[in-house]
Amino acid sequence: MTPRRTGRRPGRPDTREAILAAAREAFAERGYDGTSIRAVAAAAGVDPALVHHYFGTKEELFRAAMSIPIDPAELVPRVLAGGPDEVGERLVRTFLSVWDSPAGVAAVALLRSAVSNQWTARLLREFLTTQILRRVLAQLDLDPAEAPLRGALVATQIAGLAMMRYVIRLEPVASASADTLAVTIGPTVQRYLTGPLDTS
Repeated sequence: MTPRRTGRRPGRPDTREAILAAAREAFAERGYDGTSIRAVAAAAGVDPALVHHYFGTKEELFRAAMSIPIDPAELVPRVLAGGPDEVGERLVRTFLSVWDSPAGVAAVALLRSAVSNQWTARLLREFLTTQILRRVLAQLDLDPAEAPLRGALVATQIAGLAMMRYVIRLEPVASASADTLAVTIGPTVQRYLTGPLDTS
C-alpha cells in the first residue's frame, strides 16, 4: 500500500499564472493600496494562503505581477543615506545604476509597454508612486499637502530621463555617464523634493 502523502496540496500548474493575472488586473484597476491578497485570491479562485505560499507579501506579489527584478526596500536606503541635502542626486544615481544594469532590460520593456498600453501605464504609475517615491518622501520633512505634487514632479523628471536615455536614445543623454547625469539632473530633482514651490 502506497503511503498517503502529507503536507500542502500542490496547486495546479497554471495556478501561479492565474494569481499573477488576477493581481495585475486588481492592481491596475484599484491601485496598490486598494488591492488585497484576499481579493486577488478570490479573483483567481484560490485560497489566500496559496497566494502567500507562492508570493509571500502583497509587495512581493506586486513586484512579481510587474516582473520587476529589483526590491525597492533595498534601493531606497541608498537614496536616503547621508541626509536630505543630496537626495535628488542620489535618487538619479540609484535609478541609473538599476536601469544601466542587466535588470534594466525588464524595466525598459515595461516603459515601452506603458507608452502604448494604459493598463501597463497604471501599473508603472503605482510602482513609482507607492514603492519608490512614497518611501523617499516619507523620510523627508515635507508639508503633507505638498508631498503629492513633489512626488509627481520628481516622477516627470525620472520618467523623462528614462524615455530619452533608454527608449528614444537621445544623444548625448543616451551615452552620458551616470555621474554626469546625476550631477546635472540631481539638483532639479532636489528642488522638486525640498525646494520652495510656487503654487500661487
